[in-house]
Amino acid sequence: MKVKFLIAITALAAAPILGFCQDVNKLIKQDDVERIIKTLSADDMEGRGVFTRGIEKAATFIEGEFKAAGLKPFTGNPGFRQSFNMVSTTPVSSKVTINGEDVPAANLAISSSASFNWTSTDGVDVVKIAAGKDFMAQYRAVFSGGKKQLVLVDTSYSKNFGRLVSRYKRGGTSFKGADNTAPVIVFVLGTYADVKSIAANYEVKATEKPLFNVVGVIPGKSKPNEYVVFGGHYDHLGIIKKGAEQDTIANGADDDASGTTAVITLAKYYKKLNNNERTLVFVAFTAEETGGYGSQYFSKQLDPDKVVALFNIEMIGKAAKFGENSAFITGFERSDFGPILQKNLEGTAFKFYPDPYPEQNLFYRSDNATLAALGVPAHTISTDQIPTDKFYHTVKDEYSTLDVNNIVATIRAIALSSRSIVSGKDTPTRIPKLDK
Repeated sequence: MKVKFLIAITALAAAPILGFCQDVNKLIKQDDVERIIKTLSADDMEGRGVFTRGIEKAATFIEGEFKAAGLKPFTGNPGFRQSFNMVSTTPVSSKVTINGEDVPAANLAISSSASFNWTSTDGVDVVKIAAGKDFMAQYRAVFSGGKKQLVLVDTSYSKNFGRLVSRYKRGGTSFKGADNTAPVIVFVLGTYADVKSIAANYEVKATEKPLFNVVGVIPGKSKPNEYVVFGGHYDHLGIIKKGAEQDTIANGADDDASGTTAVITLAKYYKKLNNNERTLVFVAFTAEETGGYGSQYFSKQLDPDKVVALFNIEMIGKAAKFGENSAFITGFERSDFGPILQKNLEGTAFKFYPDPYPEQNLFYRSDNATLAALGVPAHTISTDQIPTDKFYHTVKDEYSTLDVNNIVATIRAIALSSRSIVSGKDTPTRIPKLDK
């Protein structure tokens, strides 16, 4: 599909709009976008899984791009890496017995960052993921439940369950020294008329390991203490399955090499313009796929009240459901971030829409969530048709599946639409803080 970012210009707006569009078309070039995303999604990045040589290689590449562009390190960092330590837990053994009968390993998935031993049903909530309802909605609801849960998954969700098994076999992560309040959840595929007894033993190995966001800054001219953040996560799932002649690498080309490419490209664009009144922060978040730990850490390194907006860019590699020259904004109704962006696109063919998938709860499923909870107008921009995206979180999410024209058009639209916020002219309304 060929996406044209050519402009339908009104008579009154012709001169200023044409000037800005000439800037984005000249400074944001498709060949450079292709180079960046091809590099990040190549097989030698090994899917950019956390704690792997692939994510180390990806971070080094992003650092090089920021340095070449002339960005500065974030305050307090000696370089572009914003490093912190995590505790990685790897499952060693697991055994679950219900009503005196062992649960087969293929029918068992456990979510816990620590070892545990259950000897009875005391304190254990029994929950069911029932047939005929939205699986993901029921799955997300589980995590708002109690501290100890046995979740019985109907066998009609066998494929979904297989993905859970693969996910939880990889283990988990938590901040070093954190008071872990995450629920302990035992997922079992199968139906039981009545759970009269349960025994569960789960052992993990804990190892302290480093993670790192990659952060570059362009200081503001007249409003250096007001921050506009452009972010996207550069981690993905890594190697997710094994097979003699099968593809094993989840390259994460759309998720989220496309968003990281946008962040790098926008950093180069604004550095070349060199006219930002507010300080611009460009961040490649780590560990989004394992719990949003990179964005959580980042949010604690600056005063959220000084962050004017976060443009979180997630999965822009394919056309949106609205067609060419379009994208959607999560949480559109929560601030006037979207209307400001659309105002800046008057006279162009591009349009931002509200999130068309509210049932997916996307606003709190990406790296914007942490800063949004702190009151920042932090929104995700995406084009992904997630309910029907067959490549999402699979080894098929490769460069060959992308529409690079769509990526370039979206990056150019973000560049144009962000300009009044970057210049200090517009300040999006704050989002109400979440009660802790």
